[in-house]
Amino acid sequence: MRHRLPPSILREYDIRGTVGKTLAAPDATAIGRAFGTVVRRTGGHRVAVGRDGRLSSPMLEAALVDGLLAAGVDVLRIGIGPSPMLYHAERQLEVDGGIQVTGSHNPRDDNGFKMVLNHRPFFGPDITALAALAEQGDVESGAGRVSEIDILDDYVARLTPATAVPALRIGWDAGNGAAGPAIEKLVQALPGEHHLLFTHVDGNFPHHHPDPTEEANLADLQTLVARERLHFGVAFDGDGDRIGAVDGEGRVVAGDQLLAILAERVLRDRPGAAIVADVKASATLFDRIAELGGEPVMWKSGHSNIKTMMHEIGAPLAGEMSGHIFFGELGGHDDALYAAVQLIRAVGESGQTLGALRDAMPDVVATPELRFAVDEARREAVVQEVLDRLAAEGATVDRTDGARVTTKDGWWLLRASNTQAMLTARAEARDQAALDRLVAAIDRQLALSGVTRTA
Repeated sequence: MRHRLPPSILREYDIRGTVGKTLAAPDATAIGRAFGTVVRRTGGHRVAVGRDGRLSSPMLEAALVDGLLAAGVDVLRIGIGPSPMLYHAERQLEVDGGIQVTGSHNPRDDNGFKMVLNHRPFFGPDITALAALAEQGDVESGAGRVSEIDILDDYVARLTPATAVPALRIGWDAGNGAAGPAIEKLVQALPGEHHLLFTHVDGNFPHHHPDPTEEANLADLQTLVARERLHFGVAFDGDGDRIGAVDGEGRVVAGDQLLAILAERVLRDRPGAAIVADVKASATLFDRIAELGGEPVMWKSGHSNIKTMMHEIGAPLAGEMSGHIFFGELGGHDDALYAAVQLIRAVGESGQTLGALRDAMPDVVATPELRFAVDEARREAVVQEVLDRLAAEGATVDRTDGARVTTKDGWWLLRASNTQAMLTARAEARDQAALDRLVAAIDRQLALSGVTRTA
């Protein structure tokens, strides 16, 4: 059975598209058949499958399961839940891989698939090879069996630490995403006072879009924290692997700031350990890790890249600006609910408020992520042109992921998006005037390559 997957849905870290336009049930079946083939050819025979609460997820999950069964793979359905619950199932149950049907933080009509194989990320060349199997019809045949299991309680139990958690007053915004039922159960096991928003799973996302990296989506949480005078609030994306946070004053706490707070506790237990952060993170984070006696490691953006680096160096903690925080004790997986519990512990044990911990960090100014539309064929080429010019100028450049340029004003980053025909940039400086000069440097370099900013 040959099936060509639309190239536009094949991303670096997962498979994702717009249902009814670029992604349909036959694609899901082909993905299941090809992934099942990979599982069988690596000696496996059983796959766990979960899904988020999007309106299209039941249809795509059923089609995916059909493909897996046709490849002769047994399927263990775990039902609706956050992606970290699927990762938990893949680690704890006797399975050889796992697939979560999820559109993550994308618009509601988008959906896709996140995959793990033998406890490791399945991404990049793995996805390319999977698509080739489907297109060539080079797939296994068989008659797998399907069963169902309720693993929610077991997953929630894993989120609750054996040692006491400080009794704080916390707001939780599930954004009508798949993490809602798990949050409802989790807070019952935690001390303190907990106020919940939008935990009912609804693929229409009637209150706000579930992406906590966008401050506009945190407005309801900020209102709740102010009204109830809570210690802080946490928010989650559509599949519960991204965390956002606001302090008691309603101010957003960025992903790298959260990682800095969590790193202190980790390094107290693991002196000298490596902590991994993506190339977009603040220089103050890397300085703080070193100050705490840890080994700061800057690495490529993208959760599969971060997970792979964690495994390679045995890091107990890692994070991205996007709100993905990864834990060694979870097999290197990201779990926003687990991160929320660890944040409660870290703040409570510090004897300070989250706002005070935030204010103790060095005062810098930074841009949001800047985006530049570029033709797909030019995406990597433009970055290389910029790197060549910077080398000719003798600039101080880190090439870990694109160009991260350090100057007396601070630093700026330009890299190719992993998922879109875009270049992305960010800059950080000691004050606004210095930041303006850094942004002007980005604009100048891109203008030389015929690119202008879109947002």
